[in-house]
Amino acid sequence: MQKFTYVLAALAIVVDGFDGQMIGYAIPMIMKEWGVTRAAFSVAVASGLMGMAIGSLSAGIIADKFGRKPVLIGSIILFGSATTLIGFAPDVTAIAVIRFFAGLGIGAALPAATTLTAEFIPFRYRTMAVITAIVCYPLGGMLAGLAAAQILPVHGWRTFFFIGGSMPIIYALVLILFLRESPKYLARQSSRWEELRTLMSKMAHEVRHVAEFTDGMIDAARRGSVAELFRQGRARDTSWLWLSFFMTQLAIYTAFSWLPTMLTTEGLSPALAGMGLTAYNFGGVIGAVLCALAINRFGSRGPMTFWAAMSAVTALCLKFVGVTANPEIFLWGLGLHGLFVTALQCALTALCAHIYPTLIRTTGAASAMAFGRVGAILSSFAGAAMITAGGASAYLNLLGGSMIVAAIAIGLVQSHIGPKD
Repeated sequence: MQKFTYVLAALAIVVDGFDGQMIGYAIPMIMKEWGVTRAAFSVAVASGLMGMAIGSLSAGIIADKFGRKPVLIGSIILFGSATTLIGFAPDVTAIAVIRFFAGLGIGAALPAATTLTAEFIPFRYRTMAVITAIVCYPLGGMLAGLAAAQILPVHGWRTFFFIGGSMPIIYALVLILFLRESPKYLARQSSRWEELRTLMSKMAHEVRHVAEFTDGMIDAARRGSVAELFRQGRARDTSWLWLSFFMTQLAIYTAFSWLPTMLTTEGLSPALAGMGLTAYNFGGVIGAVLCALAINRFGSRGPMTFWAAMSAVTALCLKFVGVTANPEIFLWGLGLHGLFVTALQCALTALCAHIYPTLIRTTGAASAMAFGRVGAILSSFAGAAMITAGGASAYLNLLGGSMIVAAIAIGLVQSHIGPKD
């Protein structure tokens, strides 16, 4: 039951990543067909990221009230339906509006799925399970790139969104049939304790004679405030952590949204340009697992600082590789860059859990992620501006420069995860 639930949650994150990155692959073709500028499309990209920010912040509150399962299923149906509607969009304004609602679902699905994973998996396996679930987001982006290479040149961008939107809706039906509610949530609902007994029995726990259940949470944990993040010596770590999130998401979403556009601007075919983001995501999947293993062995300070520094180095070194002269080398370089920068997303989340005590841990993680979303929203305008101003060179300066700042910020965080035997 626990393994099956983990697989269901991980696949939900895969479709989340698939739909979340579809727009990046489609932008070059839509711009060409409609004759619109990158600046005009920036609003559509930003609206989706704003929706993701709101969805992420709201998911926890809604899931605590109505349950993890309905929030996950509802968010998948929402972004699947909205993605399908993009295929009917008559102009950029319509895409911007629809993309906002898609972003709400995309943003809510990830925390709902990772919460389900964390609450089903035994404690000793929880960290690795959550990390390997989160890396399914770039895995979904990689699959979107492979699909884009086959669908866009032959059937066009509208069919791409029709297919990409229908898959989550179909998968939501699978979840309705097979996904079980979180035992932590059921423990707080006395009217559903019989359902909890059945669930616990399927996980080999004998609870037939248990009269009452508790989820082990202290109500005071809900009283955490943002102000507490800056008290008792935590102001320094909170500030550097927020800056790390901001810069990392600025770099990552600049790639998610604008990398294929940059490559087509430099002269690559749409199919080859899409493979650039696919390589980036593929590297991220490998890098996240390697970074998790390194943190487990050596602690977080060294590996995370190294990963951030190498993110900057790989981006800036790509400036010396001709995009059209050596496209294969450039794509390999993008994969190597993705290996380092994408892994920091997972590691930063784990660092949040370490820095803050239980009473303010959720507040700390949510606040850091929200501040990071500001960087993601900025990327929608900054990426387009860099491509327009200086092409690949200026674009890579943005990626490399943001990760230099992130490396410094991560190194200045005082409380890091220690090595484990």
